[in-house]
Amino acid sequence: MVKNSFISVITQEEKEENKGSVEFQVFSFTNKIGRLTSHLKLHKKDFLSQRGLRKILGKRQRLLAYLSKRNKVRYKKLIGQLDITKPKMN
Repeated sequence: MVKNSFISVITQEEKEENKGSVEFQVFSFTNKIGRLTSHLKLHKKDFLSQRGLRKILGKRQRLLAYLSKRNKVRYKKLIGQLDITKPKMN
């Protein structure tokens, strides 16, 4: 598994200042999703990791929905920086 393949979009100073911000949380969830996805490519029958991945995806989706309701500009900027596709809204 490659651990250093994810490039940090947020600088070190911003990480220390804004650990509770929605952007930082979405960024950290995106990194976790990338790591779990690469892990699951090697270990296809790791069902506990699959469940964890689904939980993290749900959390990220809820945070993105919250951010899109509160501030569209920050939402679009974050989506562009992290290269995330928009979730399907039913």
